[in-house]
Amino acid sequence: MNIINKKPNKICLNIETNESLANAIRRHVNEIYVVAIDEVEISKNDSALYDETVAHRIGLIPLKMPKSFKADAEEKLKIKYKKAGIVYSGELKGNVEVVYDKIPITLLKEDQELNLTATVRLGKGKDHSKFSPGLMYYRNICEITLNKKFTSEFQKKFPNKITEKGDKIILEDNLERPVIDFCEGISIRNKENVEIKEKEGLILDIESFGQISPDEIFMKATDILKKNLNELSKHLK
Repeated sequence: MNIINKKPNKICLNIETNESLANAIRRHVNEIYVVAIDEVEISKNDSALYDETVAHRIGLIPLKMPKSFKADAEEKLKIKYKKAGIVYSGELKGNVEVVYDKIPITLLKEDQELNLTATVRLGKGKDHSKFSPGLMYYRNICEITLNKKFTSEFQKKFPNKITEKGDKIILEDNLERPVIDFCEGISIRNKENVEIKEKEGLILDIESFGQISPDEIFMKATDILKKNLNELSKHLK
């Protein structure tokens, strides 16, 4: 496994595994517990949006995962806003922090007010998307062969290493940015043949919504998969 690129909210890996295992890990991303706003009680809403719309928007605001949060625990976040302008997610006040404080919730005019109390609970993405910690997706590593005359056109857009072989160039689609669509575009536009051969390994991307880091998403999903397989093994015996 090699790290191709790493950012605070995303990690890209070159991983030697098959699609079945990668997909199993991907599915277990939504088995990870994270906190989210599960219930909203609105006492006053003078904005143009219905209470249900405001509650839906608030429910999808990502919250930072506290270091310790028991399964049956609850926290309260409140908004008391009486000022003309946009009400942002940063107005949610309490013991749990929002990840992004500039998510618009609604718009108030002069003398309008928004008062509400939100209940924060633990949950899993398989039960509701608001509890999802992020996304994981993957693609096959490919070896692409195309005419040498397209070398300069390709190199303007991509840094992939190119190997020359006669009047052909060979490159691997093994970096963060996929190049296969670009090469197929060249093929269609110029009516040239492009050979594509799948190789072993996958490019794996994990994006976090901010509750936990992408590294934690990968490790936690893997650990949960291992635990479930061990449980299955016990039952089969």
